[in-house]
Amino acid sequence: MKLCAVQYASITGDIEGNVARHTEFIELAAAHDAELIFFPELSLTGYEPTLAKGLATHQEDPRLDVFQRLSDTHGIVIGVGLPLVTSQKPQIGMVVFQPHSGRQAYAKQRLHDDELPYFSSGEKPMLIETREHRLALAICYESLQSDHVATAASLGADVYLASVAKLAPGMDEAHAYYATFTRSHAMTILMANCVGPCDGDAGGGRSAAWIDRGKRVASLDGEQEAMLMLDTTTLTARVLSLAAPAA
Repeated sequence: MKLCAVQYASITGDIEGNVARHTEFIELAAAHDAELIFFPELSLTGYEPTLAKGLATHQEDPRLDVFQRLSDTHGIVIGVGLPLVTSQKPQIGMVVFQPHSGRQAYAKQRLHDDELPYFSSGEKPMLIETREHRLALAICYESLQSDHVATAASLGADVYLASVAKLAPGMDEAHAYYATFTRSHAMTILMANCVGPCDGDAGGGRSAAWIDRGKRVASLDGEQEAMLMLDTTTLTARVLSLAAPAA
C-alpha cells in the first residue's frame, strides 16, 4: 500500500484556499497510485489556536465535498485537519474520506496544556481498515504519548499516522520517540508535519517514516513543502513535490 504524508504550509485562516491547495497534492498522490494521503494538524486553517473557534466547522461542511469526489474518483483515502464544532470548545479534528463511503471525523484525545483554553478533547480512537492494513490516527501531542500508541497497537493497528504541527526545536526529540515506538510495537509510523506559519512561529517540517525496529527510511527537510510516499510492501519511500509555479 502506498501512503503519503504531506509536509504543508497552510494559508492561515483560509479554508477555501487550503482546500484548493490540498487538491493539488491529492491529484499528485493519485497520479503516483497512492492509496492514502494525510496532512498536518489543522491543515485547512493552519495551527492557530486563537482563531480556531471562529473557523470551526463540521465534517459535512460542503466546502469539503471536493475531497469525497477525489476519494471516489481515485480510490484514495484522504485525511485533512480542521477544528470541529462542538457544544463546548472546538476539537482538533481530522476528517477522513474513504471511497464511496460516508466521511468520518477523528478528534485529538490528548491535549497539551497550552491547548486547553482553546480546545476540548476527543473521546475515542479511530482506525482506518483497508485490505492491507489497520491504520490508527494520532494528532501531534498525543502521538508522543506511549499510552496512545500502545492503545493503537492493542486495537490491532500496524500503521500509525501522526498528523502534527511541531516547531523545529522539538523535532529531534519527536523523531527519537517515533523510532522507539516503532521498535516497541513492531509498527510502521508515518508523520506529517507543517512548515510555514504555526502559532506565531514556523513549523519545523522533517516529516518522516519509520518501519519495524525503529529504522527511519526517509525524512523531508525542515523548510520546504513536499510529500513523502511510503510503500508498505517494499518498505521504501520517495519524495514528491509540486511543480514550482511559473514566474
